[in-house]
Amino acid sequence: MKMKRLNLILSALLVIIMIACSCATVFAAGDVSSAIESTWNDAKSQIQNVVNNVVFPVLDMILAILFFVKIGSAYFDYRKHGQFEFTAPAILFACLIFTITAPLYIWSVI
Repeated sequence: MKMKRLNLILSALLVIIMIACSCATVFAAGDVSSAIESTWNDAKSQIQNVVNNVVFPVLDMILAILFFVKIGSAYFDYRKHGQFEFTAPAILFACLIFTITAPLYIWSVI
């Protein structure tokens, strides 16, 4: 019983020491906001270039494929059931228009 209690106390002490060693207090040296701002200004052109030339075209392609697939499935549902469902193709079309035109204005918003 005494050995079990000693092991429990030593384990708890070890955990407390590990927590105390791993959570060190960090103080910012200087103006942090200007450092973040200068980092953003340095990387801004690279980020804009990658997003405009890679991210938005990939999103456009994915949305265009989904839009045409949904139009096709909506047409086949129309032939089967006699009513055309506009909601999903309209949402996909709106998202496609948004991502096509986003590079023109998104950087002025951010």
